[in-house]
Amino acid sequence: MRPLLAAFILVGCSTFSKSINVFPVSSDLNFGAQAAAQIDKDNQNNILDSARNGVIYRYLYSIRDSILKNNEIDHENRFPWRIRIINDPTLNAFCTPGGYIYFYSGILKYLQSEDELAGVMGHEIAHAAKRHSTDALTRQYGVTLITYLFIDTQYHDLTNIAAGLAFLKYGRKDELESDEYSVQWLYNTSYQATGAAGFFERMSASGGQGIPAFLSTHPDPGKRVQHIHELHKKLGGKTGNKYQERYKRMIAKLP
Repeated sequence: MRPLLAAFILVGCSTFSKSINVFPVSSDLNFGAQAAAQIDKDNQNNILDSARNGVIYRYLYSIRDSILKNNEIDHENRFPWRIRIINDPTLNAFCTPGGYIYFYSGILKYLQSEDELAGVMGHEIAHAAKRHSTDALTRQYGVTLITYLFIDTQYHDLTNIAAGLAFLKYGRKDELESDEYSVQWLYNTSYQATGAAGFFERMSASGGQGIPAFLSTHPDPGKRVQHIHELHKKLGGKTGNKYQERYKRMIAKLP
């Protein structure tokens, strides 16, 4: 056994993998492309065509671009940050590793203003930009993956779980970090930086009924609202725009 490999194994998954992601960024791109291809195939009858629905897609991309151009976001120019809409009443949104963003029409209709959508989008971008999916894989498979990497094995077995990474249940730390980046990134745009809080407030008022999958590991909307507002205040509490009427006009174009 190679000495360096032996040393890593002795360190063990419990310590080494907490601070180091053993995957190169190219793995996020590969996993994301595989996941997106499978998701597109599985939802081929429900994904809104970007050509026939150009107005609404251009609208979503303009929100994405506002977030990206006003912030220094990890892998901004390397990840595609592609957006697709799945025509389904599910209250959910997610982003694969490598930056493939999906919104269900259900959550788009549930949100009430453009800043709320920007807040949710910023949250999902953060999961990809901060590489939460491959971080989670490192924590789960740490020593095994290190072994594969050092003996030049391509760990083909892990490619089989690529699609599942899109629906990964993130831990509390990752969810809070994504909330925080959403506030910080929106603060540098014209949007009200607490946009995501409006969504959580309605979830809290409903008693958490119908809570979307991406909140399942941290399902207390009330605490997330408080955290978002506290961070906004620390940043200076600048008042931004909600663009509520513009949002209503655009979402009315959804099927």
